[in-house]
This record gives sequence, C-alpha cells and structure tokens, in this order.
Amino acid sequence: MNLRTMLCLVACGWAAVAGAESTTGMSMDQLAELLPGVEREQITASPIEGIYEIAVGTQVAYVSNDGRYLLQGDLFDLDSNENLTEQARSKARVSVLSNLDSQQMIVFSPKDKPAKHSIVVFTDIDCVYCRRLHQEIQQINELGIEVRYAFYPRSGPGTASWQKAGNVWCAKDRRTALTKAKAGAEVPARKCENTPIQSQYDVGQMAGVRGTPAIFTLAGHQIGGYLPADAMLARLEAE
Repeated sequence: MNLRTMLCLVACGWAAVAGAESTTGMSMDQLAELLPGVEREQITASPIEGIYEIAVGTQVAYVSNDGRYLLQGDLFDLDSNENLTEQARSKARVSVLSNLDSQQMIVFSPKDKPAKHSIVVFTDIDCVYCRRLHQEIQQINELGIEVRYAFYPRSGPGTASWQKAGNVWCAKDRRTALTKAKAGAEVPARKCENTPIQSQYDVGQMAGVRGTPAIFTLAGHQIGGYLPADAMLARLEAE
C-alpha cells in the first residue's frame, strides 16, 4: 500500500469513521485497525505531541491522534536543522534495500584495496546518465567506491529495455555484458531461469525510484542521480 492509497482512504472515509468532531486521541493499535493495509509497526510517535508518524514503504505522512488530520511533507527540527522526515525515509530504505540479494546484483569493486564506500545503483541500460556513470566505473572504483547494480528498466516489463537487462543477466560474463550494453553494443539474446529483474524492479519501486540512475548508500540515504566520480566521493564522505 502506497501513500497515495493511504490519502485516498482518508479522503474517502477515514475522517467519517473517526468522527469529524472527535477530540479523543486514538492509540496506535486503534489507528492501525482503522487503516486497511497499514501495519501496527508502521505507526510510531512523532516528535510532535498528538501527532503520529506513518511510514508505508519509504513514504512518510503524519496523522493527528484523533484520526482527523493528515499532513504530507517534510518535518524539520529547527534547533538541530535536521530533516526528521528524511531520517525516517532513510531508515525505511535500509529495510527495503535489504530485500536485494548481493549475489543477484552485478558488482564492480575496487581491485587492489577494500572498498571505503558501497552504493546501490538502480540502472536502466538505455538511460543516458546511467551510461555516463558507467563510463566512469573504473575511476569510481579507484576512488574506493563499490558499485552494486540493480536492474530498473524504466519502461517496465515486456519492453526492449527489460529484454536487454535479461540478455545481460543471462550472459556468461555479466560484468562484460553490462559494459557492452551500456556502450550501445548488442548483447546476444539468451534465456535463463530465475532472473532477478522483476524483484529488483519491485524493490526500486518500494524504495521510491522515480528515475535512473538512482543511487543509495547502504545506510539508506539517496544521494541523487548521476554524479561525476569526484563529486560522488565528496557526497559519500559528507554522508
């Protein structure tokens, strides 16, 4: 269930169920019972008295404890200058990204030294900026950054981009096949069982991927799209 569905539920009857004139605060258990598809563990106390935080996937909203008001937007602590909503999203992304199996990803690691940073990159073979990022993969690795690629063909299942991802995964040498595909070369069509493309695509949607490349740290921070290698390292060091 995504936040849009949650908002629809509220608009279509939540306030009516809760009672428009209600001034009695509900418990988190009661609120969970009120919202179909929302689990009790997705509801927590917010820093503001009388307001609950609801995290569905990586989407976060705030609800008054009488079930009448819903707020969508980022909550900032002006004393610490922290984005509390983004912290909640990052925590949720860690859980979502944990559904990715590193053995089912195409990984480019530094050759002669341990990685200082590891990033998950949701990639589309036909994406211009995905290709530009991959052109710098050697430099990225030399800077101590490990890149874990997950497939995210933006055009969706049954499309040419999806098939290209399948051809890469089914190749004998996936790393070489991915590099060739991102350079515009054709990778011979092959079929194999149990490709991870659908599952990785689903995880990307749960993580809130809207475009590619979508780059995440293992701590759940989204550091944006394409960045030159030096800028990427600076951003990771700052995180």
